[in-house]
Amino acid sequence: MNFASPSYLWLLILIPMYLLYHYFINRPKHATLNINSLGGLKAYASSPKIVLIHFMPYLLSGVMALIIIALARPQSSSSTESISTEGIDIVLAMDVSPSMLAMDLQPNRLEAAKKTAAEFVQNRPSDRIGLVIFSGESFTLVPATTDHNVLLNQMSNVQPGALADGTAIGMGLATAVDRLRSAQGKSKIIILLTDGVNNTGTVDPLTSTEIAKKYGIRVYTIGAGTYGQAYYPTPQGNILMDVDIDDVLMKRISKETGGKYFRATDTKSLKNVYKEIDKLEKTRIEINSFHQKTEEFYPFALMAFGLLFLLTLLKSNYLRVVPN
Repeated sequence: MNFASPSYLWLLILIPMYLLYHYFINRPKHATLNINSLGGLKAYASSPKIVLIHFMPYLLSGVMALIIIALARPQSSSSTESISTEGIDIVLAMDVSPSMLAMDLQPNRLEAAKKTAAEFVQNRPSDRIGLVIFSGESFTLVPATTDHNVLLNQMSNVQPGALADGTAIGMGLATAVDRLRSAQGKSKIIILLTDGVNNTGTVDPLTSTEIAKKYGIRVYTIGAGTYGQAYYPTPQGNILMDVDIDDVLMKRISKETGGKYFRATDTKSLKNVYKEIDKLEKTRIEINSFHQKTEEFYPFALMAFGLLFLLTLLKSNYLRVVPN
């Protein structure tokens, strides 16, 4: 509860001043009287009328307090919020070719990509997110959904070798575009992560790029891998392999679709990539607040007038002094 005119509450200071004034004006006067017995006076002092006469100033103080509070206009307030979200449709296109086991990202490229992508998903509860995996061919593992638990569970089980060998970037991008082309959201994006060059597949990456542009889909591309060479596990032990990422193609795909290209050379930089994409693609959230105030001075005013009526009634009848 709050008050619409709280300045009136300063008038409450008058109440203790009034009571002090009444006390000093009506304080007992000392006098001497010789009488034979106190019996009659004791009965007189404890009569209801005398007690009520002494209590009258406090009743009047209560009336004053209630009127002052009513003048200050106490109000109760209630508020409600209407929250509406406009989610983004996102497809993660992830390279799962065997080269993703290279250990320049810890513990390897694929596990680092899965972990950082999972953190990205968890930070976007209102978005519809799907997962496409590709190597020599492509496959929709999870269509765009708000059930992120299903998505995260499927993502955690992704391993190399489930699809044909190779790196079909064009097919991975085409499959992701196909999943988004009929999406109803105003914002549609693809985050495509790969560690190689397009060396197989039936769809050219630039053809997929043109289709993405047609449907208004932004593509953020990520090249996962250090510059130079990286260790790759084999049955004979870890061996050094050349890192070959088509940065030129990745930049062109992202530029033509209104996205951005990132190169992640280690696990930390990959996390930063997803953080930057998260900042670039904000979910629209609208919060409408409704506030309602209700006047609550009526009970105080009614009590004040009720007490005032009672005081008037007592003074004019029960406490009335009848002249001799």
